[in-house]
Amino acid sequence: MDALSASLAQFGVPLVGLNVLLQQLGLPIPAVPTMIVAGAMAAASRISATGVFAASVAASVFADLLWFWAGRRYGYRVLKLLCRVSLSPDACVRQTEGIFERYGFISVVVSKFVPGFSTVAPPMAGALRMPLGPFLGAAVASAALWVGAAMAAGWVFSRQVDVVLGWMAQNSAAAAMAIGALLAAYVFHKAWQRWRLSRLVLASRITVDELAALIDGRAPLHLIDVGSALAHDHRPHIPGAVLLDLDEIDRTAGDFPTDRDIVLYCACPNEEAARRAAQILRSRGFSRTRPLAGGLDAWIASGRSVVNKVPAVVVEQPRKAA
Repeated sequence: MDALSASLAQFGVPLVGLNVLLQQLGLPIPAVPTMIVAGAMAAASRISATGVFAASVAASVFADLLWFWAGRRYGYRVLKLLCRVSLSPDACVRQTEGIFERYGFISVVVSKFVPGFSTVAPPMAGALRMPLGPFLGAAVASAALWVGAAMAAGWVFSRQVDVVLGWMAQNSAAAAMAIGALLAAYVFHKAWQRWRLSRLVLASRITVDELAALIDGRAPLHLIDVGSALAHDHRPHIPGAVLLDLDEIDRTAGDFPTDRDIVLYCACPNEEAARRAAQILRSRGFSRTRPLAGGLDAWIASGRSVVNKVPAVVVEQPRKAA
């Protein structure tokens, strides 16, 4: 952190803007500590507060626009790519869909303050065809709130920031070890969760060819598309699938048939949502639960047919004359 302060004193505004740009493009480079230190330095008139704020907001909005256009051009594939490198890809997909589905425009405004949502919100907005004007307004508001909050924290607690910087400069080895240990523990915990989930259901997966044979042979089958309502509205499905999210599967599991295979699939990295759903059902005694290997992507890649969600239309019947 003391080295960060020295770098800011030397390179100033451009360094903060570059840090924000790289972080918002998806690189694992934290930007908030840089902005907090910049805020503390601005309080002592060692750096331009206006310059840092303007450069950081501009960098953030520029990165958001790049992701927005990527989502507009490539659709859900961008979101899946970003979530694939996440330590919690299932949570990444479900939380992103859930937040955007519930809050829409406001979700983009507050996205910078939601861990894991900041980078995926712009491509999600693009993929779902959010108009450019409202998105740009939300992106600017989000960046201004985020940068302003970080710099304000540094400004208000400038003395405490100086104390922390001084302590870390004198105890750099201990500080690095503590931060490294916490990061390693977090990564290990997430990796263990993914390994445990994979181990439980990997052996029970069904292939695309096996599923197609069951459907063609009209075998008793309960086929479930696992995803949020937002996802179901914006992507195709395997014919005959019931569209449910994880909460609905957990809530209605008691109504599922016990005399047939239950096949689950999703359009998510590594079939994470389908595997999680399989784990839920197996814990309820549904031993014939099988996730589809490769999910919806594998089914489409095999050349087999898909359908789009058709909204139900209620047609009012004409009243009989009295």
